[in-house]
Amino acid sequence: MTHPNGPDPLWQLPSPLCEPGVAETSLAPELLAVLRRRGWQGEALEDLLRPSPPPPARDHFPDLLLAVERLATACDRGEALAVCGDYDADGMTSTALLLGVLDRLGARPRAAIPSRQEDGYGLNAAMVERLQADGVRLLVTVDNGVAALEALERARQLGVEVIVTDHHTLPPERPPLLALLHPALTPPGSPYRGLAGVGLAHVLASALAEQRRRPEVLEAALDLFCLGTIADMAPLTGVNRHWLRQGLPRLHRSRLPGLQALCAVAGVDDRPIDSQGVGFRLAPRLNAVGRLDDPALAVELLTTPDAARASELAGRCEDLNRQRRELCDGIEAEAQALLEADGPRRPSFLLLAQSHWHHGVIGIVAARLVEHWGLPVALLAGQGDGCLRASVRAPQGFAVDRALQACADLLERHGGHPAAGGFTVRADHVGALHERLCDLADRWLAGRAAAPLVAPEALLPLDRIDRAFQRQLQELEPFGIGHPRPLFWTPACRVLQRRIMAGAHLALEIEAPSGPLRAIAWRWNRPAPQAPLLDLAFHLVLDSWQGRERLQLELVALRPAAEGRVLLQRGRRLYDCRREGQTVTIRNPEGQELRHVCDGGSPLPEHPATAALVHQAAHALGLVA
Repeated sequence: MTHPNGPDPLWQLPSPLCEPGVAETSLAPELLAVLRRRGWQGEALEDLLRPSPPPPARDHFPDLLLAVERLATACDRGEALAVCGDYDADGMTSTALLLGVLDRLGARPRAAIPSRQEDGYGLNAAMVERLQADGVRLLVTVDNGVAALEALERARQLGVEVIVTDHHTLPPERPPLLALLHPALTPPGSPYRGLAGVGLAHVLASALAEQRRRPEVLEAALDLFCLGTIADMAPLTGVNRHWLRQGLPRLHRSRLPGLQALCAVAGVDDRPIDSQGVGFRLAPRLNAVGRLDDPALAVELLTTPDAARASELAGRCEDLNRQRRELCDGIEAEAQALLEADGPRRPSFLLLAQSHWHHGVIGIVAARLVEHWGLPVALLAGQGDGCLRASVRAPQGFAVDRALQACADLLERHGGHPAAGGFTVRADHVGALHERLCDLADRWLAGRAAAPLVAPEALLPLDRIDRAFQRQLQELEPFGIGHPRPLFWTPACRVLQRRIMAGAHLALEIEAPSGPLRAIAWRWNRPAPQAPLLDLAFHLVLDSWQGRERLQLELVALRPAAEGRVLLQRGRRLYDCRREGQTVTIRNPEGQELRHVCDGGSPLPEHPATAALVHQAAHALGLVA
């Protein structure tokens, strides 16, 4: 949504498709237009709609057979081994998946997940020493391990073999380990390139089940894959898309007692759940465990055969998720009060520190503040040793990992990727750190566009919105990273009713040919727009509440109809278009302007391309039909 301290977004409407094209598909033209604008055509479009089976994983992962042979030996011997996961949903589902398969195949696996509060991320040397002392001679990491150089070296010294499955950044040199499964080690263009930790666990488990000729041990593996992949926001392309299309339609009927219980507390009924439902209803309840409690609780939930125990554990997940929401709301309110106390002028990088804030949730709050202010944010919580631990989030375009690397001399530890990261800093370095981060943010802001862009992908008139269109939209599921939910727009919508709901959500009732449509702008940060006619940019969703389903518009942006300013793209060139009365003014990238009066009598420019641009601008600004 828009930010209260920034300008309204500019609209960049979709450029016309060069030609209609011939598509052997029954898809609605609006959906086909979205896919074509994303580059999906021909065989690629066919594979998107009907994904082909993936190639054999053994041909794409050099160490897969080595890992399978070692695990097969462990199963034959009834060997004790440890599965070391991460404390997020990806790591916990990965751990549960391998535990279940290895147990059924005869090994004696145990979970070994570090505590967020006490151990921090990933495998560490102390964990290796404890496991070795307990008789473990084989470790399998899931969703971590590739950067745990100290721990891997300690394992080598103690004679503990390690199989690493991880999707995080590879180190320059291969660490000491028995086998490594990593998407970056697959051939260029491999459909396995986008796997998260649970995807790698699924590859390993599937290969082991095939080697053992025991396909029945994978009964629940696909369910856990779907949950962990969506929770980790992995790209929903390649094998991820293929397996999700197989698994998501049956996820709500999983035979895992733990997933059944989790669906029950999350209000998921006996209907297929989509990627949005997994991401917003199931995944947060798992992640709440890793944030606030022992992740072993979630692993037990996903592995227990006891329905009563599963119900008890799911109830605990629900309690923790409620606690997580309360903590987030409290910290957010405190953070906003601190920012408001600074007056209208705020730093370009928002950094706030409170010793009592909870490490497990400050990342969520930081993301909310980014959404609200449109600026990079770091929230710091006390660690108790003279240091503070931070979670960092940032808008698109500000590279968190690069910023932290530029401040490495002031930090005890740091890590992350472009959108998010974390660090540990001594309390006496916080001032210098904030100053340097502000310098970096200032440079970023100086090179950023004056206003954010909203870029709908296709025009969707209100009279086209019905259940038949929604069913076709569902055929394009799952949506997520790499294949986002389509963003539509429609002009001049009449507002019948408007109100601000609890949580600062804006609810509109829109006049439509089939009857009033509900439109929701989540976490709206501005006064409700009062114009009677609005242009809307939105996602179309099927909302389920108390057993009732209805189509709903999830608003991304809105503006008064036939007013303001739009950006139009023609090829690689952007044109700034404005309306002044009945006149449209078009400015090209070189700053030259073209003015045209839309009075029905003024002839269009002679050049066809210019005439088309004028017509498109006039249409977008509500001056012509």
